[in-house]
Amino acid sequence: MAMRRETGTQGDLVVGWAELPRSPGHAFYDELQKVLLDAGFDVFVENACKPYYAAKMGAPSLPPGRYFRMHMVGYFEGLDSERGIVWRCADSFSLRDFLRLSTREKVPDHSWLSKTRSRLPHEVHEKVFGFVLKLVAERGLVKGERIGVDGSTMEANAALRSIVRRDNGETYRAMLERMAEESGIATPNAEDLARFDRKRKGKKLSNDDWTSATDAEAKIARMKDGTTHLAYKPEHAVDLDTGVIVAALIHEADKGDTTTLGDTLETAKANLSAVGLAPTPDDPCEIIADKGYHSREVLKGLDDGEWKSRLSEPLPAKGYLRWQGDEEARDAVYANRARLKSGVGRAAMRKRGELVERSFAHVLDRGGMRRAWLRGRENIAKRYLIHVAGFNLGVLMRALVGCGTPREHSEAARNAFLFVIRTDSATGIVIIAEIGGALAMLAVIAAPEPD
Repeated sequence: MAMRRETGTQGDLVVGWAELPRSPGHAFYDELQKVLLDAGFDVFVENACKPYYAAKMGAPSLPPGRYFRMHMVGYFEGLDSERGIVWRCADSFSLRDFLRLSTREKVPDHSWLSKTRSRLPHEVHEKVFGFVLKLVAERGLVKGERIGVDGSTMEANAALRSIVRRDNGETYRAMLERMAEESGIATPNAEDLARFDRKRKGKKLSNDDWTSATDAEAKIARMKDGTTHLAYKPEHAVDLDTGVIVAALIHEADKGDTTTLGDTLETAKANLSAVGLAPTPDDPCEIIADKGYHSREVLKGLDDGEWKSRLSEPLPAKGYLRWQGDEEARDAVYANRARLKSGVGRAAMRKRGELVERSFAHVLDRGGMRRAWLRGRENIAKRYLIHVAGFNLGVLMRALVGCGTPREHSEAARNAFLFVIRTDSATGIVIIAEIGGALAMLAVIAAPEPD
């Protein structure tokens, strides 16, 4: 047999629909598509985005439903950049079906995502997040009785070497060169500057003195792994009975926990009110957080309101607490301590450590948002909200089909058992597999033909 040589491929002038390659589709995305279509997702987002587009027909734009679906794909596939999202969607027939692309349509370019994001305000992204939260709440997956709050860190799309002084615009390298020359080093090179910077006393990077030349809203902060970067601070409010995120905000990284708690609770209250679970002074919702949120002013503000505090208390300093006549703060601190030391309070703190940290692991680490590729707090918050909406859809899908991500669905389909039964008259093969949380069985019986 002669070897066939590859001489190139000539495209067909006419291709019939039946001749086009088709994908059987991904079972997870097919189920998720069904949930979104049954809920009227595309009609909702088109009505929400309509005021921000021209009334008359112009150049064709990116459909809003496709824009939000592509960012959900970014969460489910763990993609950090929008270029990666576009490449992954273009490489998969099942994702093309999920985006509702026709045969002749191409996957939108990453610039389309940027333009659409700049066109749509943050309020529209909040509406989409609220739509998903309501969809989850209709399945009974939002209780609104215990809310855990915590914050994490997200590396900004800016480097520390790009920081400049706020007073005169001097770069960090220029400052080192000036200080090195003043100390007696005539023409310092990069190695001299590194050695000088490592040994000099009083070295400190303060957000009051330095800012980023590329992203002014990014702040110098210490990350969870101990390194120092320009960063942002995402903060979650999580329903501790179901694991659903009811509020997700992006704060400046240098803001303390006691400073950002108020905005997060206000957003959580508004989102819970939208699904009919608003906390009231007569029926308060428990707020569980770590010791970073504990302060007298915070406890005084939460006392006798819509929130019942169970805030972890820092180790007391030596001596006695002094109240200076502030009986309101004293009563709030002691009441919080009593609630915290109860069996219910200790169980709630364990639940907070499990579910709130899990939400950060899913959204930031597995979901690809630990390092931002956008600049500006509002830009990052827009995309972050859709990733969190994808996380909540994952909770819903786990309740419906037993799997919350495409990878989990694929792994679940691998759990199978094979049984072979042989008798004198026949042989039977039974396969029992777990697919999407349900059991499926296939039985084959082979018998010899009668004489």
